[in-house]
Amino acid sequence: MSPDITALLYLAAGVLFILALRGLSSPETSRQGNFFGMAGMAIAIATTLLSHPPGDMTGWILIAAGLTLGGGIGATIARKVPMTAMPELVAAFHSLVGLAAVLVAAAAFYAPEAFGIGTVGAIKKASLVEMALGVAIGAITFTGSVIAFLKLSARMSGAPIILPARHVINIALAAALIFFIYSLVVTQAESNFWLITIIALLLGVLIIIPIGGADMPVVISMLNSYSGWAAAGIGFTLGNTALIITGALVGASGAILSYIMCKGMNRSFISVILGGFGGETAGPAGDDGAQRSVKQGSPEDAAFLLKNASKVIIVPGYGMAVAQAQHALREMADKLKEAGVEVKYAIHPVAGRMPGHMNVLLAEANVPYDEVFELEDINNEFAQADVAYVIGANDVTNPAAEEDPNSPIYGMPVLQVWKAGTVIFNKRSLASGYAGIDNPLFYRDNTMMVFGDAKKVTEEIVKAL
Repeated sequence: MSPDITALLYLAAGVLFILALRGLSSPETSRQGNFFGMAGMAIAIATTLLSHPPGDMTGWILIAAGLTLGGGIGATIARKVPMTAMPELVAAFHSLVGLAAVLVAAAAFYAPEAFGIGTVGAIKKASLVEMALGVAIGAITFTGSVIAFLKLSARMSGAPIILPARHVINIALAAALIFFIYSLVVTQAESNFWLITIIALLLGVLIIIPIGGADMPVVISMLNSYSGWAAAGIGFTLGNTALIITGALVGASGAILSYIMCKGMNRSFISVILGGFGGETAGPAGDDGAQRSVKQGSPEDAAFLLKNASKVIIVPGYGMAVAQAQHALREMADKLKEAGVEVKYAIHPVAGRMPGHMNVLLAEANVPYDEVFELEDINNEFAQADVAYVIGANDVTNPAAEEDPNSPIYGMPVLQVWKAGTVIFNKRSLASGYAGIDNPLFYRDNTMMVFGDAKKVTEEIVKAL
């Protein structure tokens, strides 16, 4: 295949990737976006194979085996994984991108002739810089994503793990990483390559372990960005235009999404990049919660309030995801709409454990897209709502974020559910959320707590309607 045709096909793949991002930005066009992404990747893979074909049949057999094995495993996992496990699946996929970047960099370092970047001990300086950055970012992405996966899947504690002098340790490791990258470029010593890898792997762990579960949406989007830049770095090493385009798109979009997530959590974008968050702001859970009285009701009481309302705003959170209550919730909304009640859904940008987590679950339950609204689009409507039904959303509805300057989450944009006529709050208990603080909304006069599993409670409400 001629270089001109290769460049043209890579450009077409890049355009399809851009269209994929555009499509994935809205639930209505997400399926179309997925199609564009798959088409772009198919073109990129086919173009790479045809422009750089293996030298013998053994090479083709290995490539076919890799595609079949990888594609089969990916398809099987994607089909079997429940929607509630999507955050940890995304983290697992990010780890594979990081690992691939490390392995490709190692291959280029030990066999530079195959990549056209020089010979062993005489690799081009620019290629060494690209290679070193790719392996550093890739290794950080790999171990960071593994820790995120373990936290999200409850295989390790989701609470922040704070090491003494962790910032000093991270700065020292970052300085050592920069030194060995420079040393690799100057000396091309094998030991420097693996020291870069080891330090970056350790940094990935140390950056993520102090981060609590509530901050995971930011972590997922940030790791997404890291994986993109790792891929772009390796793309420069390989001279692969499609990999550079794809990596840059993923890296930039992940960084932008991280910035949006940070605004939604009142976090500093720079501190996220440096791994400098995840424990400093979390205060202790309120101890007086058990001593304060709450107004408690039954699912039947909730059903009575809902069916006599004119307007209801539903606020889903991680509790809905854990209980897999999205289908019961949609059934409840359908019954309310049949009774003439106006129903809307309010989504906080960091509700759940990954960006768009609630949107994905509601889409799976076939909730109409035009009934789902983001925080900035619906916050002003709570004052006109008769009932706000909060199902498993805690920190993102905490009025202390607006009313208590001493609160650890003060300044964080939250859904103003307390402005509704009545707040029906479905939760298992009065325990604090991932921010580790009490929610004064529980004790307000217009709040009725309905304790229990989100799915079971919502199903009982449906029966009572």
